[in-house]
Amino acid sequence: MGTRDPRIDAYIAKSADFAQPILTHLRQVVHGACPDVEETMKWSMPHFTYRKRMLCGMASFKQHCTLGFWNGGRIVEGDAPAEKAMGQFGRITSLADLPADDVLAGYVRKAMELNDAGVRRTAKRGAPRAELAVPDYMAAALERSEQARATFEGFSPSQRREYVEWITEAKGDATRERRLATALEWMAEGKPRNWKYMKS
Repeated sequence: MGTRDPRIDAYIAKSADFAQPILTHLRQVVHGACPDVEETMKWSMPHFTYRKRMLCGMASFKQHCTLGFWNGGRIVEGDAPAEKAMGQFGRITSLADLPADDVLAGYVRKAMELNDAGVRRTAKRGAPRAELAVPDYMAAALERSEQARATFEGFSPSQRREYVEWITEAKGDATRERRLATALEWMAEGKPRNWKYMKS
């Protein structure tokens, strides 16, 4: 048997007048399609879980509501509304913006099937970062300091990037030279760029 969370009642009651019937309706459709659904609040928004795994969530904002399925790309065809908003249905401003109840219920059942099958949500990955380019003057300075070079080569890509960006973002030549000298000194001592802020 499913559960209802009183925090969701409070969330709906505090939502704008236009949003209350939308959220109430979405809640009814989810419970109707998935009698074992459990309600919870995550990220300060109402969510629905099935078999301890995320199913979908809804939210209200000043001028629209949203509904999103956790595995949305596998459930709702297109999964990219033209009008930007969270979820798969764009900005919902009235009940007329929602698919028919049987269609919504079908999406809920598809989400349940994916949870039953143990399908995990695939994270959207950002574009890969460009390969780190060490400026010639920094590479030459590192060649002259064996200890600094060994430290730099032993750093993680993010630690190397911190030094390169700090030096290359200097506004003037004098500042750049001063930063380069400091960087070489710190690296010769085995220190990453932000060593002062690291816990000892």
